[in-house]
Order: sequence, then C-alpha cells, then structure tokens
Amino acid sequence: MSTATVENLTEVSAPDPFWNRERRLGAGITIIGLVATFVFGALAESKTARFTLSTDASGAALSINGQVGTIAFGLFTVAIGVIMLVGKARRFQTLLLSLGILAFVLSFLCWQVAGKFLPLVDTLDGSLEYALPLILGALAGVLGERSGVVNVAIEGQFLMGAFGAALIGTLATSVWAGLISAMIGGLIIAAMLAVLAIRFLVDQVVVGIVLNLFALGITGFLYERLMQPNALKYNQPPKLPDWKIPGLGDIPVIGPVLFDTNLLVWLALILVVVIHFALKSTRWGLRTRAVGEHPTAADTVGVRVLGLRYLNVLLGGLIAGAGGAYFTMVSTGAFNKNMTAGAGFIALAALIFGRWTPFGALGAALFFGFSQKLAYYLSVAGSPVPNQFLNMLPYIATIVAVAGLVGRVRAPAADGVPYVKS
Repeated sequence: MSTATVENLTEVSAPDPFWNRERRLGAGITIIGLVATFVFGALAESKTARFTLSTDASGAALSINGQVGTIAFGLFTVAIGVIMLVGKARRFQTLLLSLGILAFVLSFLCWQVAGKFLPLVDTLDGSLEYALPLILGALAGVLGERSGVVNVAIEGQFLMGAFGAALIGTLATSVWAGLISAMIGGLIIAAMLAVLAIRFLVDQVVVGIVLNLFALGITGFLYERLMQPNALKYNQPPKLPDWKIPGLGDIPVIGPVLFDTNLLVWLALILVVVIHFALKSTRWGLRTRAVGEHPTAADTVGVRVLGLRYLNVLLGGLIAGAGGAYFTMVSTGAFNKNMTAGAGFIALAALIFGRWTPFGALGAALFFGFSQKLAYYLSVAGSPVPNQFLNMLPYIATIVAVAGLVGRVRAPAADGVPYVKS
C-alpha cells in the first residue's frame, strides 16, 4: 500500500473558517498571557527568584526579579498570542504554541519563586520520573488505537507488570528477570484484551474495564496470600540502577536528567522515536494507519487486518508491562495493592491529549509529570496556590482538547470498531 493511498484514507478535508484552530489557540494564549501579566504580576513580590542549576540552593543559578520576570514573560505570552490571532504564522503554529505555553509557565514560576529558589535539575528529573510510566502506557495506547483497538486496560497492564516485577525480581534476585516478568505480565492482559475484543467482538471499553478489575483482584489476592505474610521472600525486588554515560552525564542541567538515569527512561525515549518513525515511514506503519482508519479498504489490498491488530495490541502490552516495572523497581521498591492508583487512566488521557501520536503522547506525559512535581514543590515551599489546583490542570487541558475548543482532536476513524471480514 502506497503512502498516497494511506493519506487519502486518513485525510479529511474541512473548510477554513475565520475562527480556525490557529486563531482559537491564539485567543487562548492571549488570554492566559493577560492573566499572567496583570494577575500574576500584581501578586508577585519584588524579590529575587533563583533557578539553581543543581539539586539544591547551592551552586550557579539564574536569577531575576520576581515581579519583573512575571510581567515580562506575561507580555511575551500576549505577543505570541497576538501573532497567532493575526493568522499569518500557520507554518510555525506548533513552535509558537510551545513558546507561548513556556512563557506562561515561566511567568507563573517567577511569581511563585520570588524570594525563594527552584532547583532545575531536581524539578526536571522529578518531572521525567513522574511521566515515565505515563509515556510507556500512552505508547501502548498509540499502538492499539492507531490500529483500531481501544486500550482501556493500560491500568491492568501496569498492575500485572508491577506485580510480576516484584515477585520474579525478588525470587530471581535479578533486575533483568523482574523487567522481563513485568513485560510478560502486561502481555497477559493484552492477550486477553486482544482475544475478547478482536475474536469475540466484546465491547472494547467494557472489556478494558473488566480486565482492570481482574488485574486489581488477582494481584490484590496474591499480595495478601503470598507477599504480605512473607515480604522478605516474595516482595523485595532489586531496584533498577542508574547508569551514567561518561561525558554526557556531566552536561549542566540536562546531563543528570537524561544521561545519568535508569534503563526505563532511555527505553521510553527511544521507543517514542522508533514508533514515530515506524508509523510514518515503514510498511508496518502505513498498514497500521490504514487499518485504524479504514480496515475494509486495507483488507481489499491484502492487509491482514485482524493479524495486525493482534500484533499491535500485544506489542503495546509488552510496553505497558515495562511501565508497570517502574512502580516496584524504581519508585517504591515493593508491591502494594492498587499501587498504580489510576496511572493507566492518566496515560490514556495523555494519549488523547497527545492526539494519538508518539511525540504528542510524550509531551502530554511530561506536562502531567511537571504538574505533579511542581505541585509537590509548591506545597513544600508554602505557596498560596493549592497543590490540588495544579494536579487538576492536565485534566482540564485534556477536556478542553477533547471538546475541540482549540481544534479538532480526532481518534482514528475505526478506533473501537470491531472488524468482521465479509
């Protein structure tokens, strides 16, 4: 199947009204810029805001007057919004949107950090760590949903992965055994999803929820019967070590974050690039996109629709299972009942907010992780902004995106639609 054929299947023409996506985004950026300039600027103290290039208050730092920085970045946000409102910079829409959001965040930080300090390395490292399972879970969702299978069972795949990593990692006293077992745990749930959704045509959302409850029940039962009575024997998995790449790990700020970390971080970032390239430039990717948009047309040119859906759902299960290993081999060091606490559903939200693309899912997951890390920091720093407000921001943004207020967010046309070969 040629690239042109797939593009004809996936591309939907639409009129270009005055209030198109670019202008609506511009209006939104302008509004938040005005809020930053006048509201944050009025509340900000005229004290120095320090952004340290280390994990604490010591060492080099970027300093700026809190009130001046708040107003300056707010005005820059307004300027970006006005440029987008004019409607003459469509080619640079993504870049301008990113700059506008970044300027707004910097304005907010200048307000909050005035008279205090923000450790950049610790903030970036914590944001990436919080985002890590979300990246892997969202990638699992990308693989399934781009081929037409809704994966609501990411939460169950996380739980089975976390349990498998803890149990087998402890018994084998091996990091690699734990990681492989986590991937197999995710694969088991993915296989059940694939068979029930593709072979038996069960409603994909319903079966996903059922599988989440199944994973919650079986891991909770085995935890109480096996792990809780003898945690030393069954629930003491080794932690994934941090590996430092010589030279690169010493680069200021980004070195400790990207090049002095654990294997799962590198795995997640590499998978984002690989899956993006594969979806855009390989035969498998072209067929996956065709199956997710118009499976009947793909079938008529010889694509094995059901086989490709099975393959992608199972690959997604392996990736989500690896994300489950984060909870027991990176975050806590032991398994607990329902320890994922809805992370699978957050990954699903990141998938939607990221428009069913690998890099979009990465950006959304990092946004979620940054919000969580910033909420924790501000609660410790005694900020007047409730940390619950920051924690809910990613979900408000997801609702806004899904509602179409900043442009159309469209799932693949055949997403969630069972295919029966005629």
